[in-house]
Amino acid sequence: MYTCPMPQDSVFSDKPGKCPKCGMDLVPMEDHSMHSAQDMSDNMDSAKGYTCPMHPNVHSDTAGTCPVCGMQLEKVKPASEPKAVSLNTLLKPSNQQVIANVPMIHMMTREEDIEMVSYGFINYDTRQTGVISSNFSGRIEKLYVHYRYQKIAKGQRIMDIYSPELLTAQENLLFLLKNDSENAMLINAAKQKLYLLGMSNQQLNSVIKTGKPSYKVSVFSNYSGHIHESNSTGMNNNQPGSIQSVPVTTEELSVKEGMYVQKGQNIFSVYNPNRAWALLNIFTGQATMVKVGDKVRITPETNPGNDFRASINYIEPIYRSGSKTVTARVYFDNSSYKIPIGSQVKATIFAGDRSADWLPEEAVLSLGMDKVVFVRTGEAFMARKIETGITNKHLIQVLGGLDKTEAVAANAQYLMDSESFIKTN
Repeated sequence: MYTCPMPQDSVFSDKPGKCPKCGMDLVPMEDHSMHSAQDMSDNMDSAKGYTCPMHPNVHSDTAGTCPVCGMQLEKVKPASEPKAVSLNTLLKPSNQQVIANVPMIHMMTREEDIEMVSYGFINYDTRQTGVISSNFSGRIEKLYVHYRYQKIAKGQRIMDIYSPELLTAQENLLFLLKNDSENAMLINAAKQKLYLLGMSNQQLNSVIKTGKPSYKVSVFSNYSGHIHESNSTGMNNNQPGSIQSVPVTTEELSVKEGMYVQKGQNIFSVYNPNRAWALLNIFTGQATMVKVGDKVRITPETNPGNDFRASINYIEPIYRSGSKTVTARVYFDNSSYKIPIGSQVKATIFAGDRSADWLPEEAVLSLGMDKVVFVRTGEAFMARKIETGITNKHLIQVLGGLDKTEAVAANAQYLMDSESFIKTN
């Protein structure tokens, strides 16, 4: 078998001749079929003398020129073995040192004004919620509200209800007035029953004046605000057309004309948008710093220039479902701010002064759950894990793992990026 002496040409032939690419004479190929891999490795390791830099298969015990290309032969250099890194070294805990000349700082002990940023949203103050209920059983004949968040006023008619119970009570009063008008005790008792069933003075006087019972009685709101379906389940779900609770995202009320209501059932809730609270999410690491009475500055996203100051009124003692934060409530009068319910807000909480040990944020490297600093040890920097607390104004509280006399690199990220300076012990 013959081949071109220029390996990049990749020309092979079973008889002598010239290379069709470069024109050089084809040379015979050495037969290695009888050689084992170990033999070839031994030959390479024991190779001495001179070889052609362009044709490694050319060897000579003395200096000279390559018979193929005419280049000067070079002395063979023994191959160097790569130094292996053990798996134990790769898997052992971090004990790296960094040799560099970088700025250093010391841990600072001083009193800092604690300011924490939190985020949340505006919601109705549920302490100001009004309820529209039915004092008698019956069927909704006419409904005057149809959508959630629909604005209503105090005294506004909400619905008309037909009630057999109320109709019977009116007929009893009219019967007494007609047939036993001198019996003041029974007449007053009949009137009182109608009042308790929800009839107003105006409605009752109209029945007495006309001498005819009213088949439909109107229900009015005692509150102003936004109307919502009540979450109360005090109704008989087996009753045809009974009211069911609806998801928060439903816009149209599920209460419809023709539905039946039960005596004492809460049908609607009325929320006052002028009485609201901000619900702020406080992370676990900050929860111990926040207390009732702390001043807070609220900045609504809908109008950043319309920020205001208030105080934290209540901190919920439990975590809400699916949340890893504690909720703090800030009550405020929304009649002047007019912040839309549901708006996102940013809050700056002023948690007072705290004396502690501090390091700049850039001096501490975050490795997931661990915090690391580079401590100056002799002429090098040693990575060390420390315990940290809160973050305040680009400063991190140091709880342990570092002495005040020890110097650390001012910028830990700079050392981590300088991989060429890292040596693994």
